[in-house]
Amino acid sequence: MSEVCRSLRDAVDKDVLLWLDIIVEKPLNMLFSDEIMIKLTSKANGRLRTLALMSCTKITDDGLQQVIEKNPHINRLYLPACTGLTPEGIMRAVKTLTESYQALKCVKINGVYNMKKEHLETLSSYLQMNPAKMEGQMQQLCFFHDHRNISVLRVEESYRPIDMEICPRCNEVRMVFDCPRETCKKKRERAMAECRGCYFCIPRCEECGKCIEVEEPGEVVCADVLCSDCWLQLPKCNFCNRPYCSRHANLQHSTPGSTGFICCICHVNFIGDFM
Repeated sequence: MSEVCRSLRDAVDKDVLLWLDIIVEKPLNMLFSDEIMIKLTSKANGRLRTLALMSCTKITDDGLQQVIEKNPHINRLYLPACTGLTPEGIMRAVKTLTESYQALKCVKINGVYNMKKEHLETLSSYLQMNPAKMEGQMQQLCFFHDHRNISVLRVEESYRPIDMEICPRCNEVRMVFDCPRETCKKKRERAMAECRGCYFCIPRCEECGKCIEVEEPGEVVCADVLCSDCWLQLPKCNFCNRPYCSRHANLQHSTPGSTGFICCICHVNFIGDFM
């Protein structure tokens, strides 16, 4: 901002509408502190609607509370992997918002440490989620491959107000995913045992979100898991015949005169010897 002309800088700085939805993602998240957050959110003049802090590990409970108290109209509070926050700090922030204008619609807290059942129950009560309403909202299907790509600005009234729930397999508070595999869909329709649980209980394909069968996984360059269908469809390394998932495809190395690619491991082990 300091390097643009003064008139443009002043126009952006004083236009409240530009600061109503604040989203902080990589790489700025590593530098985002309480001081910066308080200064940035103050530009909304108390009218902030969305506060989305993705993996902002320097944010603390006290800093968040200061912002919440000055912006009672926040309706989307996204704090995934903000490991500097505590469940108690998040509960205090949500309570403050729901006691004022009751505008809060959605809270995302996946990746915050030490989240327990009692914390989840308290957050649900603050959001005025009675058991019948909560059950209906939890029936909205959530797929593993979709949750990474959900836009923080996409308004979905039917989407779960809290991204965490109690896993039916391990009974821990985690993100719980449904399965898009056809056989699992039929089980769900017939009210049979569902293929539903957190990622620790049911490994899922990074590309399509299907559950992974025991004999299915093929070797992948990255640490993610792929089902056999997606493994066959993705391009493979010219040397080791292993694919990347789409999320890590940027790690591929292209080679002159070749239509394929070389993975980072083979590039070090083989190509590096000739350089």
